[in-house]
Amino acid sequence: MSKIAVIYFSGYGHTKLVAEIVAESAEATLIAIDNNGDITEDDWQTLNNADGIIFGSPAYMGSVPWQFKKFADASSKVWSQSGWKDKVFGGFVNSASLNGDKQVCMIYLQTLASQHGGIWVSLGLLPANTQAATRNDINNLGGSVGALIQSPSDAGADAIPAGDLDTAKLYGARVAEIAQRLNS
Repeated sequence: MSKIAVIYFSGYGHTKLVAEIVAESAEATLIAIDNNGDITEDDWQTLNNADGIIFGSPAYMGSVPWQFKKFADASSKVWSQSGWKDKVFGGFVNSASLNGDKQVCMIYLQTLASQHGGIWVSLGLLPANTQAATRNDINNLGGSVGALIQSPSDAGADAIPAGDLDTAKLYGARVAEIAQRLNS
């Protein structure tokens, strides 16, 4: 079994719920970036020892929040020694709007993984894009790079559509499966 770590920032609890679902399906260790943009030394060691890393972030004003960016900038110490080279990476993004510039954030996460020399895992699910599709369908937001999640701004995490949570669950399992294949 490959070791997977899910590292995320959540400002209001929505992204935290998704991170928990992704971590459960990937049988991963969950690491929360705190409100100051920090993680512990033990968390850094967990990331260094992982076979795969899944990034999770909300989209704030068309980008990842400063707390996630602080973590990403701090990872340059690992980058300078190619510490995460050839690890499997994935990512998910949450925002209140159906689009909410999630793709911009997803590209940021994918670029961060690529800068580390990582191997990115796509979503691998066809979009639910027919007239009969509903918000409860898997990949109803039509992502391909990673899991896209929408959570209404006037509701708690329990209002995240079931289709988005199911998509996140399938994606976590996919990243773990790919990591397992590449590490066996």
